[in-house]
Amino acid sequence: MGSEGPPAAVATVHVTGFRKFHGVSENPTETIVNNLNEYLNKKKGLPKGLVIGSCSILETAGQGALIPLYQTLKSAITSKESESSSSNKIIWLHFGVNSAATRFAIERQAVNEATFRCPDEMGWKPQKVPIVPSDGAITRIRETTLLPVEEITKALANKGYDVMTSDDAGRFVCNYVYYHSLRFAEQNGTKSLFVHVPLFSTINEETQMQFAASLLEVLASTCQ
Repeated sequence: MGSEGPPAAVATVHVTGFRKFHGVSENPTETIVNNLNEYLNKKKGLPKGLVIGSCSILETAGQGALIPLYQTLKSAITSKESESSSSNKIIWLHFGVNSAATRFAIERQAVNEATFRCPDEMGWKPQKVPIVPSDGAITRIRETTLLPVEEITKALANKGYDVMTSDDAGRFVCNYVYYHSLRFAEQNGTKSLFVHVPLFSTINEETQMQFAASLLEVLASTCQ
């Protein structure tokens, strides 16, 4: 009686955002990810059964930032192995900005193509280059295995957010990171999801923080 302790976590979510890049001097995802834990604690805490494993800010770069990206991805596997954690699912949740967007987009897939419209923050500007050459052609697609994405989109729309399901994460760094993350997820038995958000001038910071918190609630409900 009374000695059961807290309920076991069913999912550990590792969250990433990006730093500034060409044309976007302040990346909203850096703010969202850096403030997420504090925001959740101030509001109503984490959704039941969910743990935030880490919050990381990635360099807005492709090839030149691969080593830190994989160090970040592998850290989730390492921490799970080193802890006597009862969490049975690892989810990578990546936030990226689409400066032209007017609503949120849940990305279903990434394509094995890097065609950067401008140089990344390390000066790389590939054109029609396969992200992972060993995966074959630039037309190769990897899809998230985290539920039917439409269910996530519908749940968020029911909460009042202007949100859509997207099949096109672009060909810039967001797609580059998502492709690597989906490939890593497949190889390591984890899950990955990418979400595009607008600029704060389009949808304000408070609403975007609320959206991030609501998204975690939806993910937690899918893991029960």
